[in-house]
Amino acid sequence: MSSQLGVSEEKIDALPDYATSDLYSEAERIALEFADAMTITGRDVSDELFARLRSLYDDDALVELTATIAWENSSSKFNRALRVPSQQLWKRG
Repeated sequence: MSSQLGVSEEKIDALPDYATSDLYSEAERIALEFADAMTITGRDVSDELFARLRSLYDDDALVELTATIAWENSSSKFNRALRVPSQQLWKRG
């Protein structure tokens, strides 16, 4: 879907290295770090990370970002528990 929205193949391929990739803006890197902190078991959103988010995103954007990450996490857990197969939406053509 990202490639259909104009995200370059190079940027999609660099996603695993978002923290050090020049292809991602500071705001994107912090949003992705936030997603990792919300998603990866054993991690938490630190006060320092939250402060960096607040410096770049207003309240509405932060709520929307948090809700989107939470929704994707919930959807993933729900589908996995019910053995709902992947629709292969992540694969590139």
